[in-house]
Amino acid sequence: MSEKRTARRSKTDWAKVDALRDDELDYADNPPLEDTFWTQAVLLPGSKQQVTLRLDRDVLHFFKSRGKGYQTAINAVLRRYVEMQQPKP
Repeated sequence: MSEKRTARRSKTDWAKVDALRDDELDYADNPPLEDTFWTQAVLLPGSKQQVTLRLDRDVLHFFKSRGKGYQTAINAVLRRYVEMQQPKP
């Protein structure tokens, strides 16, 4: 049985938006970036590869106990280890 999909129409008045001048835009939800933003920014390496990894139960419990994002945290720890193994210039 196939479903008929209907396109959602935007309720935005795009002609009105396009007519706005830059000085009329409201940036309240998007404050200017501070200088420290770029010095503390982290460059993400790109796509990841799924693997099967066996970890000690206590190690896995440690990361999982910190909540959502435990796999990302494990990746960050491993990345830091790799960086520390690189020869210093």
